[in-house]
Amino acid sequence: MTPSNPNNDAKNKNSAWGGRFESGPAELAARYSASVAIDQGLWREDIDGSLAHAAMLCAQGNISKNELEAITTGLNAIAAEIAAGTFVFKSELEDVHMNIESALIARIGDPGRKLHTARSRNDQVATDTRLWVLRAIDQLCGTIVSLQKVFVDRAGHEKTTIIPAYTHLQRAQPVLLSHWLLAWVEKFERDHSRLLDTRRRVSVSPLGSAAVAGTSISIDREMTRKALGFDSVSRNSLDATSDRDFAVEFVFDLALIGVHLSSLAEDWILWSTTEFGFVRIADQWCTGSSIMPQKRNPDMLELMRGKSARVIGSLQTLLVLLKGLPTAYNRDLQEDKAPMFDAFETVLESLKVITEVARSIEFRRERMAESLNSGFMDATTLMETLIRNQVPMRTAHEVVGTLVKTAEKTGKQLSELTDAELSSAATGIRTEVLRAALGPARAVAAFSSAGSTGLASVEKQLEWWKATLASR
Repeated sequence: MTPSNPNNDAKNKNSAWGGRFESGPAELAARYSASVAIDQGLWREDIDGSLAHAAMLCAQGNISKNELEAITTGLNAIAAEIAAGTFVFKSELEDVHMNIESALIARIGDPGRKLHTARSRNDQVATDTRLWVLRAIDQLCGTIVSLQKVFVDRAGHEKTTIIPAYTHLQRAQPVLLSHWLLAWVEKFERDHSRLLDTRRRVSVSPLGSAAVAGTSISIDREMTRKALGFDSVSRNSLDATSDRDFAVEFVFDLALIGVHLSSLAEDWILWSTTEFGFVRIADQWCTGSSIMPQKRNPDMLELMRGKSARVIGSLQTLLVLLKGLPTAYNRDLQEDKAPMFDAFETVLESLKVITEVARSIEFRRERMAESLNSGFMDATTLMETLIRNQVPMRTAHEVVGTLVKTAEKTGKQLSELTDAELSSAATGIRTEVLRAALGPARAVAAFSSAGSTGLASVEKQLEWWKATLASR
């Protein structure tokens, strides 16, 4: 005899827990608690998890092969409808899980009611969310690699172009533009590496943990782990259903990517100004003014700088969400998806935009070269020349500082000082030795340490990155 079906009770619309209650939730409560508008983004992961769970239930003798076939056929049909945009999600069914399960039961009857055997929505949503994050990480990593390749390609074409490097937003030392571009490849590499490191902790299957304590029904967690592509299974059911550390870590990775992109956007916003004039951003990534006809505003980069704030806010939201929760699953965790989804979409789109901006940006070499004629950026190289000629570092620093002061007073660059002016401060060292260090090109050529902006070092960096990225 089949037990009474809670769906037949007109007083309660929710088949997940209706038997315990005399009536359904108030209409306002149903609206307030519904999450399907957000978590329907997990539909593919939910169906994949259900397919793996059903196959395991059959292998363990909990459902028959015919029931498995009906469940599989039904879930695949539902997936096709969702993908086509014809499936109707109902807010009264709370979430994506109950929408799919209810649709399955409506199609195939009792076999659909068996699907949730040895499973809770607690371990179900934890599984779906981890699967989603794994796929999001893979997508982000591929996008970052594409961005790195563009930067490496641009570095190869700007291998000998010299630009001012800034500290405290003051001209500091001359560097190769290729070196500057490769610095960003390094930053993106750390982003890529962090995501992969996070991925190891995400790739743990909570499926089979049920609500909080596991299940007394015979299941095979290794089977579902393998089917879903997780690296391992969780060791503790109570922790597995409540853990959202992986979500926080993932959004932290996104926030730091957002910070990097904001900093890069700021550099190029500055460089595109009339005051700098180092770059011209392609028209596709600029907008005009409603009142000033001459304006070319780098709005996409400004938006990128602004959108990083949203991603940082998403991280803050998750941390505050978790900070006061008691052990085990709590409904508060329903609120983890909106900030996580938004942070992911924001960063993914930002990465795509910056890739195209980088591909099309024009480096204005003549203006960059003009900028090298002020700022005494060869001062440090001159100081190191003195050091190599046995002048103590602090003495050499003072000597070059004196020469800079002389140059400022006479309106000259260091390379324009007379032999007498050079000798007056740097006594005992031939002026031709000193002049060999002066000028941006000579200063850049002098750099020889590993990882420096010297051409030999940059060429090694370029070759390493080409080989590394070609293997990905």
